[in-house]
Amino acid sequence: MKHLIKYLKGYTVESIVGPLFKLLEACFELIVPLIMASIIDVGIKNQDTTYILKLGGVLIALGVLGLACSLTAQYFAAKASMGFGTALRNDLYAHINRFSYSELDTIGTSTLVTRITSDINQAQTGVNLVLRLFSRSPFIVIGAVVMAFMIDAKITVIFLVSIPILAVVIYGIMLITMPYYKKIQGVVDQVSMTTRNNLVGARVIRAFSRQKDEVAEFEDTSKKLFDLQVFVGRISGLLNPLTYIIVNAAIIMIIWQGGYRVYDGKITQGEVIALVNYMTQILVALVALSNLIVTATKATASASRINDIFRIEPSMEQGKRMAMDGEKGETKVEFNHVHFAYPKARFDSLADIHFHAKQGETIGIIGGTGDGKTTLVNLMPRFYDVRTGMVKIDGIDVREYTYHALRSKIGIVPQKAVLFKGTIRDNMKWAKKDATDEEIYEALEIAMAKEFVDTKPEGLDTMIQQGGKNLSGGQRQRLTIARALVGRPEILILDDSASALDYATDAALRKALSTRTKGMTIFIVSQRATSIKHADRIIVLDDGNMVGCGTHEELFESCKEYQEICLSQLTKDEVNLK
Repeated sequence: MKHLIKYLKGYTVESIVGPLFKLLEACFELIVPLIMASIIDVGIKNQDTTYILKLGGVLIALGVLGLACSLTAQYFAAKASMGFGTALRNDLYAHINRFSYSELDTIGTSTLVTRITSDINQAQTGVNLVLRLFSRSPFIVIGAVVMAFMIDAKITVIFLVSIPILAVVIYGIMLITMPYYKKIQGVVDQVSMTTRNNLVGARVIRAFSRQKDEVAEFEDTSKKLFDLQVFVGRISGLLNPLTYIIVNAAIIMIIWQGGYRVYDGKITQGEVIALVNYMTQILVALVALSNLIVTATKATASASRINDIFRIEPSMEQGKRMAMDGEKGETKVEFNHVHFAYPKARFDSLADIHFHAKQGETIGIIGGTGDGKTTLVNLMPRFYDVRTGMVKIDGIDVREYTYHALRSKIGIVPQKAVLFKGTIRDNMKWAKKDATDEEIYEALEIAMAKEFVDTKPEGLDTMIQQGGKNLSGGQRQRLTIARALVGRPEILILDDSASALDYATDAALRKALSTRTKGMTIFIVSQRATSIKHADRIIVLDDGNMVGCGTHEELFESCKEYQEICLSQLTKDEVNLK
């Protein structure tokens, strides 16, 4: 938790004022037993009603002042803890956004979501309670012992014996439960992941009638979480009864020994009541402290998980070169003997990829499933870094560009069409924030999306549900293509982005791209031979190796793998069609 204290930096005043007001409240609380003793020993003993009412008024005043101090402390503690949580959440979110695809693939989405939500909430709650109770509870305990010593040193021995026993109980329970709270947060990750997978894959699960299996799997994970929480709850539940037993035993001893001391004339009856009150205050303070420790234990476990993410440094750092520094030459993209392997993979996913693409060329990329087509195009915007070799854009290694400079050159249409909740216009402006309706409609027209957008009563103001769930697969793909085109990128990557389109629409799209994107270098990744056969050059991948590069006619004659793909998909007339 100490590594996260820096997020309270902007709330130093609140972090000091909150505990100070709690200490002030504790001071008022420690005075109360002495006033009660005076009421008993003087007011009640002498039947002095005026004296009783006078000190009763003092008790009420102390109660009001204590309440005011408590509310003030709560306000400042809440303000500091909320600021802490907000700053931590923002910093963690920014840190996660620095991760490359390698870190995101390794860590996993569900655990990142849990850590930026549940774990930070636990840490925030821990900070709140610490600011309110961490100084108050020990102050009450120490103050009560000091006040008891002032009343009677001999009976104070009971306090000095019982408090260490209480400390051992509290510390022992904390020591046992802390590792389990970390395990619980790990299982929360699993519950989150299972839930996410079920929501994302709901259609597939229902298509295969696997709801019962998924429910059973979820129940198993939930039961694991339940069992852990019950186990920790039972151990934590021992805290209150054990502390109550010890404190009540101490109170019995105080009354017992206090009776003898009163009989001997060493102390008064009111002072015995004061001693009992001080022990009760210690009980309340320690119960509050025990609850604080339980919360702090959870917060510490969560803080450890948050720090685990902060300790992961991005494997990629952006360069310093801006886009305008690039060399505007004939070659737009160049792969120079590139080798790439995913983290912890035993073999390269891409091996010795070597080619160049000129400005304005259309490059087709084809191969079987898992042959590295998407991996190859993901190296251009530097979603991953090459293991060896070099990827160049405008003659400059992509590792030298800033992320913004590099990716502003590239428009990407991923395999999975991702749209965000909002209007069509909002989604279209992702590539260019100040895009006009004319620019948007031009992009929609090239992407073959204008026709269905025009059929919507609201046009560009049509609301899209999260993920584009209220659109068909083909409509989503065409909108994502249009979104990339709005920014007029220098390089356009279409990663199997026409798989949901019929052949006629696919052909119309390719024709529009070839005639209305002058100067744009286009990479088309597809498993359809018809989608890439008219490209200026075609790259054929087989198990991560580039086994062919050339025109359709050249590859059909010289590349066995490409010939097999064509013959499995096309008729003889289609193969020879130019």
